[in-house]
Amino acid sequence: MNDRLWTWPNALSLARLLGVPIFLWLVLAEQDWWALGILVFAGLSDWLDGKLARMLDQTSRIGTILDPAADRLYIFATLIGLVVRDIVPLWLAVVLVARELYMGIPLYVLRRHGYAALPVHFVGKAATLCLLYAFPLLLLGAHSGAWATVAKVVGWAFTLWGTGLYWWAAALYTAQTRQLVRVGVSHGELKGAEPRP
Repeated sequence: MNDRLWTWPNALSLARLLGVPIFLWLVLAEQDWWALGILVFAGLSDWLDGKLARMLDQTSRIGTILDPAADRLYIFATLIGLVVRDIVPLWLAVVLVARELYMGIPLYVLRRHGYAALPVHFVGKAATLCLLYAFPLLLLGAHSGAWATVAKVVGWAFTLWGTGLYWWAAALYTAQTRQLVRVGVSHGELKGAEPRP
């Protein structure tokens, strides 16, 4: 881990971030094939920047922020577009946004006790992956034809599974935070010092 800003993985993450508003505009303009093309690029660059970071030893602190930020922004941009176009119900957006808002609570507790944010759990990664698969399929499912029907069914399966995993990851993160703070407070009382990560 280093503090380098200009690396190939970070450049790819930045390109993904810059594509978010273009992607949202294309979804709202019902230019679905172009929008899906950007999503394919985002997915490939997401895989490639992780590969390059490990291969070139260019893992950076800024990269650990940019990468998940790009994933979440694509999820929310797609969600906004699908809600506006009445492809998914508003309650789904509320459930997913509520989860993101809730995650601020354990993060605040960790920071208050002198800890850094916990690493992303594999359940959270699986949830993000499910949603990144789900929304493009739902976008395809908004069209007509047998293939669109299949895409819609599979897309909703990924959506419900991903949403469930998203909240499960939040519960695991909360439990880890509670355990870490409890151990840290006990340690701090014994040593007379503030807990540290």
